[in-house]
Amino acid sequence: MKIRKFRVGWVVFSLSAAAVLVYHQVKAAQPSFECTGVADGSIEAMVCQDEALAALDNKLSEVYQQAADKATNEHPPTLKAEQRGWVKGRNECWKADDKKSCTESEYQRRIAELQARYALIQATATVTYRCTDQPGSEVIATYYPTDPPTLIAERGDSVSLMYQQQSASGTKYVGRNESLWEHQGEAKITWGYGAPVLDCTLKQ
Repeated sequence: MKIRKFRVGWVVFSLSAAAVLVYHQVKAAQPSFECTGVADGSIEAMVCQDEALAALDNKLSEVYQQAADKATNEHPPTLKAEQRGWVKGRNECWKADDKKSCTESEYQRRIAELQARYALIQATATVTYRCTDQPGSEVIATYYPTDPPTLIAERGDSVSLMYQQQSASGTKYVGRNESLWEHQGEAKITWGYGAPVLDCTLKQ
């Protein structure tokens, strides 16, 4: 009888412990959005089930709110529309071979983008590159210690966000249609789709 009671008690304890563990796992993996009703197999479902992705989602939510606070006078207002577009892009990670890696990268790049574009963290440096294509041609680059590292480049009225890429030498940043590859005070810069490479030097 004592053995049976011990076994029953152990089973009840085990079930209770398992329930507590599951509760804390679900609670820890709660992202900024409501997980109830998300489609099975969707990227949202994966975020809801993965603690690391849920943490990134909460981080993005925090950074987005900081950006929204600074974008109140933005004309035209683009932040909300861009965020909706980003969500659609993140959800396209279901097509990737490594869905988690794709989703993680999307979160990291979006967080870095908002931190740089809205200057939510302090820049490490702002430098000017003089280019040889025409008199007065300059590119101003502001570097941010985001993850991954980013820079905001300005040339005339144009602005480009670039992410740091692996490079055999120097430091290389790549944006949508622009790139900046700096090595020992000299930079190769492309500005625009199909544009020629500009030879530039660091302005002292």
